[in-house]
Amino acid sequence: MQQSEIEEFWSAHPCGDNVFGAPDGDRREDHERFYTRYDTAKYRLESHIPQCLDRLDVDGKRVLEIGLGQGSEAERLIRKGALWTGVDLTETAVRRTKTRLAVRGLPHDGPHRASVLDLPFPEDSFDLVFSHGVLHHVPDVLRAQREIHRVLRPGGRLVVMLYARWSLNYLVSIALLRRAALLAAYPLVRAGLLGGSHSLLDAHVAGARRVGLLRYLRLADFTHRNTDGPDNPYSQVYDVRRVRRDFPLFEVDHTEKRFMHAPPLPVHGLIGERLLGWHLWVHLSPRGGQPQARPGT
Repeated sequence: MQQSEIEEFWSAHPCGDNVFGAPDGDRREDHERFYTRYDTAKYRLESHIPQCLDRLDVDGKRVLEIGLGQGSEAERLIRKGALWTGVDLTETAVRRTKTRLAVRGLPHDGPHRASVLDLPFPEDSFDLVFSHGVLHHVPDVLRAQREIHRVLRPGGRLVVMLYARWSLNYLVSIALLRRAALLAAYPLVRAGLLGGSHSLLDAHVAGARRVGLLRYLRLADFTHRNTDGPDNPYSQVYDVRRVRRDFPLFEVDHTEKRFMHAPPLPVHGLIGERLLGWHLWVHLSPRGGQPQARPGT
C-alpha cells in the first residue's frame, strides 16, 4: 500500500463531502454558508465530538491536528484557546481549512500540506497532538507514531479517534450483514436484476469482479471497503491491545467508545455507545526518554 494511493483517494473524496456536500461557490458568503451548514449537520450526526473536545485542556497550549477534513475541529480548538497548527496529506483539506479560518477570522499557524510520516516540525514542538479518524488509514502507523512522539514535548498528550474493533458496526454490520448481502446480491447485480444508477451496491460488485468475490469478502479486505466507501484503499479497526501494539512509544491513559453507528441497522445516537460504539477515543502519553529521531536518520 503506497501513500500516493491514500492521498489520491482522499483528494477525490474529501472527508464529509459524501454526506454533507461541498462548497457551492467562491464568494466569502458561499463559504460562510457552507461551513455553517456543514458543522450543523456534522455535529447533529456526531454530537459527541464537541463534548470530547470540550474536555481537552488546550487553552494556551500548542496543538497539532493531523488530518483536517473541513476544518470543523480546528475551529473549535482555536476558539477554546489552542495555539493551533495542522497538517493534511491533501491540498483540498488544507485549502478548505485555511479558507474557513480566514472567513471566521481565527488565528492559526498553518495549515500545512504534509504527511504524518514526515512532520515538518522540530522536536518538542507541541503540547498536544490531536487526530480524529485519520491514523487508522495510515498503513505505516509505527512510523507515524514515531514522528508524533518526536514532535511532542515531554509531558504532552496524544488524543486520537480510531475505528473500534469491538463495535456493533464492525462485528455485526461489516463482518456479517454487509458481507452476506453482497454475497447474495452479487449474481443478481451481474444479471442486471439489482443495482443500477451507479449505486453503492454496483460499486462493491465491480470491486469484487476486479479481484474475485471470495478475496473481496475476506474480512481484512472487506473492512477497507466498508468504512469510507468501496474505493477506500486502507482502514484498520482497533481495540486497546492493538493500540498498545501500534503505538509502542506511548502509554494508554484512557479509552472510551462513542457514536453508535452501524448501517444498515437502524441504530444511532447514545444508547449502547459506551459498549459497542464505532469511535474509539484514546488518550496517550509519550513514554519517557529522548524524542525519537526521524525515520531513516
